[in-house]
Amino acid sequence: MKKYYIGIDLGGTNISAGVVDEEFNILAKAKTRTNCPRAAKLIADDMAKTAIEAATKAGISIDDVEWIGVGSPGTANSDTGVIEYSNNLGFLNTPLAALIQETINKPVYVENDANAAAYGEFLAGAAKGSNSAVCITLGTGVGGGIIIDKKIYAGFNYAGAELGHTVIEVDGAQCSCGRKGCFEAYSSATGLIRMTKEAMEADKSSKMFEMVKAEEDGRVTGRLAFDAMRAGDKSAQEVVDKYIKYLAVGLTNMINIFQPEILCIGGGVCNEGDALLLPVKELVAKEVYTKNSPKNTEIVIAKLGNDAGIIGAAFLGKAKK
Repeated sequence: MKKYYIGIDLGGTNISAGVVDEEFNILAKAKTRTNCPRAAKLIADDMAKTAIEAATKAGISIDDVEWIGVGSPGTANSDTGVIEYSNNLGFLNTPLAALIQETINKPVYVENDANAAAYGEFLAGAAKGSNSAVCITLGTGVGGGIIIDKKIYAGFNYAGAELGHTVIEVDGAQCSCGRKGCFEAYSSATGLIRMTKEAMEADKSSKMFEMVKAEEDGRVTGRLAFDAMRAGDKSAQEVVDKYIKYLAVGLTNMINIFQPEILCIGGGVCNEGDALLLPVKELVAKEVYTKNSPKNTEIVIAKLGNDAGIIGAAFLGKAKK
């Protein structure tokens, strides 16, 4: 008899649920707004409703589902099902698994969202077939997930893998965590946008100004420096070079610490493809401690996009067995 699992990706903006089969195929998805800030019970109720909607779309009953897995921002205690702290959601010692079970009488497993996404890439994406992997997501922040011996590593207090909050520039740019010079402050899309704006401020003749005006909303985005670089803009080239240099430093640190078989990078910036990946690989190859070793970490771009979190969350029940 075929088995089905539901994975929920809980974000500050959206709740996304998907029904996943044993071959890691997402059969149906449903989505609703998180509408933060509000009571955790209301969010949990909407998560349950979204899971039921996904099951209905997949043509199955919620009774046909083995369990529900949740990837949530913050410190997620995978043993108790409690979100110990999530500043994005306003959760503090929130028994999220128990709250969902009030509506759906199924086992519910919780994990940090970046860990769940890393687990998804490990099971079915760019890190499939490896024993160890580090996954970095370059988004608004820099998220991290670590797989060691095919298991999620979260630290003794479930707060591990905050890879974005390692310092790569002492006394550097202010990070949202309170430290200065974090990997996140330089290698996130937010950091790239900040460096792009600084370059535009310093060079009023940059083509980036005209390119921003051509955009519908007139906003500086993470794509702007790459697009302007391709158009021959010198300041944009400097931004891209600086961004890639910082990213390579952070990735080299991760390789030197963990020596994973696969280092997987994802997020919107990775849409640049080889324009990002090739120079990053070249810099890392020069800097990594094991440069003279016959075996070295393979750096790859994530394959699953937003589905990684749903697939990884759906199989958290197997991870706990």
